[in-house]
Amino acid sequence: MRISLERTGGFAGITKKTTVDTAELPANEAKTLPQLVEAADLFRLPERITSPNPQSDRFQYKLTVEDNGKQHTVTVSEAVLPGTLRPLIEWLQNMSQKR
Repeated sequence: MRISLERTGGFAGITKKTTVDTAELPANEAKTLPQLVEAADLFRLPERITSPNPQSDRFQYKLTVEDNGKQHTVTVSEAVLPGTLRPLIEWLQNMSQKR
């Protein structure tokens, strides 16, 4: 499984990108990623989740997951971030800081 996270927006408008591939992770971390993707039900989420009231300086997250020949991309505004996605996004951000 391979997943990419791109975070844009925020006060400074800085874009941050990270990509994680389970084939390149230690075994315990390689098990965690698919569990987080499944808990987020990522493959069933719509391609765009936007706020009816856009707010400046909020982050936008773009997640792309590739697994067993399937690919799905979700773009979501921080203002309407589903609670099921938060653990996955936080885990990916923590992974990018470790590198």
